[in-house]
Amino acid sequence: MSHWLRKLAVALAGIVLSGAATSARPEENSPLQLEAKILLGHVRGRIDHMAVDLKRQRLFVAELGNDSVGVVDLASRSVIHTISGLNEPQGVAYEPSTDMLFVANARDGSVKVFDGNDYKAKGQIELGSDADNIRIDAAAQRVIVGYGDGALAYLDVTTRNKVQNTPLKAHPESFQPDPDTNRIFVNLPNVRAVAVVDGKSGKQLTSWPVDRGGNYAMAIDRERNRLLVAFRSPPGLGVLELADGKSIGTADTCGDVDDLFVDARRKRVYVSCGQGYVDVLEANGVAYQRISRVPTVAGARTSLFIPEMDRLIVAVRESFAGPAAIWIFRPVA
Repeated sequence: MSHWLRKLAVALAGIVLSGAATSARPEENSPLQLEAKILLGHVRGRIDHMAVDLKRQRLFVAELGNDSVGVVDLASRSVIHTISGLNEPQGVAYEPSTDMLFVANARDGSVKVFDGNDYKAKGQIELGSDADNIRIDAAAQRVIVGYGDGALAYLDVTTRNKVQNTPLKAHPESFQPDPDTNRIFVNLPNVRAVAVVDGKSGKQLTSWPVDRGGNYAMAIDRERNRLLVAFRSPPGLGVLELADGKSIGTADTCGDVDDLFVDARRKRVYVSCGQGYVDVLEANGVAYQRISRVPTVAGARTSLFIPEMDRLIVAVRESFAGPAAIWIFRPVA
C-alpha cells in the first residue's frame, strides 16, 4: 500500500471510529449504562457465546473466527490468557464442582475440556459435527451439548464421557433446562419448532410449532412461567406458556437476535442483536414491552447476563468501527 493510501485509510478509520463512538453512547436515562470496554487484542472474525467463572471473576469468550477462547479478568478488566488452536469454538461452559471449562467446536464436532485454573487441556469428547451450545445441569452433574444435524449429548462432569443422547429433528440452537419440571426446551429453527425433552430419560416428549423463522435465542421467565423465544425472520419475541407451549403474546425486537436473558430482579428482558442494539423489554402482566433500545455495534449479537454480578456483557467483534472488545453494561433500576 502506498503512503497516501495508508494516510487515507487512517483518516477514514478515524471518521468511522468517531461516528461509532457517538452512535453507541447510551442516553443518560438508559436502563443500561455502559460501564467499561475491555479490548480483546488481535481477535478476528465472529465472536460466539460466553461463560463465567464467578469465583475468579473470569469471563470466557468463544472467539469462533479466531479459533480461540479469550479469558478476561473482570476485576482487573484485562485479557489474562488465550486458549488457541481450537476449531471454531461456539459454546463455552464453566463447571465449578470440577473446576473445568468445556468448549464446543463447530468444525470438528469436539468438546474440549480445560483446567479452570491454568487452562491446560484435560481431554476431548468427539461428538461428530457442529458442537454448539452448552448448558450445565448442576443437579444431575451433567454437561449438555447441542450438536450435529439434530441431537443433545449428555456428558458426565467427572468422567467426561457421553452417557446419554437425545435425537432431534434438526440442529439445536439455544436450549434451556427447567429444573422445576425436569424438562429441556430446545429451539429447532430449521423446522420452526421448540422440542420438549424429558431431562431424565432423554426422550422427546412433544414439539411446539412456532409461526416465525430463526428461533435461535431462548430464555425462561420462571416468575411468570413463560418461555421466551426470540425470532430473526421477522424479528420479534414470542411468549409461550411454559406448561403447554400456547402462544400468549409477541413483542417487537431488533434484528439478528442471538442471545436473550431475563433480569428477574427488575422484571426485564435483554435482547442482543447483530443489528447493533440491545433491546430492553419490561414485563407488564402477560405482555413484554420495549422500554429502550441501547446502541452497540453492528455484528455485536452475543451477550451474557450475570445476575450474581448484576452486569450485562456484550461481545463486540472487530470491524471498521473498532477492535474486538467486551462491553460491560450496568443495569439501572
